[in-house]
Amino acid sequence: MIRALVLIAALAGALPLAASPAPAQTASAERTVVAARPIRAKAVIDAADLTVTPGATPGALSQPSEAVGMEARVAIYAGWPVRGADLAPPAVVERNALVTLMFSSGGLSIQTDGRALGRAGVGERVRVMNLDSRATVTGLVTGPNLVEVR
Repeated sequence: MIRALVLIAALAGALPLAASPAPAQTASAERTVVAARPIRAKAVIDAADLTVTPGATPGALSQPSEAVGMEARVAIYAGWPVRGADLAPPAVVERNALVTLMFSSGGLSIQTDGRALGRAGVGERVRVMNLDSRATVTGLVTGPNLVEVR
């Protein structure tokens, strides 16, 4: 009974059956960025690595500029969609690299050496072992081989 009333109301124009997307949304939503050639994990992506195909793929990027300069977290095969989850900022701290640990609070500033226990880019968190105390801390990467502990 309710289905019949909804159908009659929709046919009469009282209820829209489906809203059509705005023209500005369809222009970018119907494009998918795909790999033009195989991209290895840990490789920094440039414009020649990408191409755009028509059609929307859920989770895939729609603009090549979103991927250029980023690092592939996993291998991306030619013709596969490039997803945001497959990309990260380029790593400036490599696993097992010697890094400078910095701690600042008010007027106090302490620096010591540490060993990175993972890879990370600027703005990402990484675990580091303090070489003096052998304690493991987590800090924020602020530059090449530079980790700030808060």
